[in-house]
Amino acid sequence: MTEPASPSVSAAVASRRSIRRFLSDPVDPQVLRSVLEKAQRAPSGGNVQPWNAHVLTGEPLARLLATVAAVLPQGRAAHAPEYAVYPSELAGAYADRRYGVGEAMYAALNIPRDDKAGRLAQFAANFRGFGAPVLMLVHMPRYMGPPQWSDVGMWLQTVMLLLREAGLDSCPQEYLWAHARLIKEHIGVSDKDQIFFCGLAIGYRNAEDPVNAFERTRVPLDEQIVFQGF
Repeated sequence: MTEPASPSVSAAVASRRSIRRFLSDPVDPQVLRSVLEKAQRAPSGGNVQPWNAHVLTGEPLARLLATVAAVLPQGRAAHAPEYAVYPSELAGAYADRRYGVGEAMYAALNIPRDDKAGRLAQFAANFRGFGAPVLMLVHMPRYMGPPQWSDVGMWLQTVMLLLREAGLDSCPQEYLWAHARLIKEHIGVSDKDQIFFCGLAIGYRNAEDPVNAFERTRVPLDEQIVFQGF
């Protein structure tokens, strides 16, 4: 069972979620190319358009996943992160939200806190793209600064919403950062010149899997947004 296309921006925003179990159904390359062509209209400061990506499926994707799987038993010894996903001082409501969504996911999967092996197995699915048939690997020139990172984020959001319009799903994966250098070597990208940002798993959601159905809470608008002069 797959989710229908979302023909409006509001519907795409409402139906988008980070999918953590995909069907094996292949993605039409023409649909994917159309999505990415449209996403080229995403905003960027000074029209710099700093995003770059490699899109893998089939045998090239299988080889990458096998390469990553070969080093997973090494644990942190095989990690080569290029940036911190979360600030070390993350605390208060921000930390609560981060841990809260994780606990909601594990609860949906019936994996209790003391089931370390079960939680590790679910976490390891990150490095298999959650079974998605397509994985986009996003990188940019290493000298780019925070404004350009923001540009890449706006481009990724545009891509994800356009994927929903086309009836496709995705999951942005910062945790592939752990094997950034290995990934860049695999796709032939210069480690010296390019920084790896994230992966984006793309495909059709498995709507029957509970990992794709648990509730993700959002902060009430008035806790984060202040209106003045209205």
